[in-house]
Amino acid sequence: MAYSYELTDEEKQELLRIARATLMEFTERGLIPPGKPHRKSLVEEAAVFVTLRVNGELRGCVGTDQENRPIYRAVQEMAVAAASRDSRFEPITEDELDDLTIEISVLGARTQIQSTDEITIGTHGLTIEHGDKAGLLLPQVAVEGGWSAEAFVQNLCKKAGLPGDAWRDSASCLSQFTAQVFDEITYRPPKTR
Repeated sequence: MAYSYELTDEEKQELLRIARATLMEFTERGLIPPGKPHRKSLVEEAAVFVTLRVNGELRGCVGTDQENRPIYRAVQEMAVAAASRDSRFEPITEDELDDLTIEISVLGARTQIQSTDEITIGTHGLTIEHGDKAGLLLPQVAVEGGWSAEAFVQNLCKKAGLPGDAWRDSASCLSQFTAQVFDEITYRPPKTR
């Protein structure tokens, strides 16, 4: 079951506000703030990724494809993880917050596919599972990379630690999903700082 409806602009702004307030609290005090969102719709469980950029450069991206926590809480936890536990980067500091932009991706349902012809670049994200290896790439990654559907699948396989053509193996499960992707540039919530 995936997140069941399209978020409104107000809900997107609230989730971005929650993410920013969480990062401020975490970088200042090492805590995730308690509380609940203003909108009851934001307690529905969802799979979420949070991407952080400083001056346009990737600074962290972490998420979960599990729908086992309310969306607002998933946003808080993934924002903290992106800021402090993305192994590609040093933890984000309080000094970076003014130059930081937050992007949230709320994942939709997965559908298993058999061919790259079923992939629409910019619309579909991908997952692959093969034995104990798995990988996920968000829809925007293919656009940012300028990839074809074939290159998208090959890079997904590599991310999972598999050969680039592993998706063709009958033991692999290749799936696509859509995502609601929004950021502070588009939805500019008021800064709480």
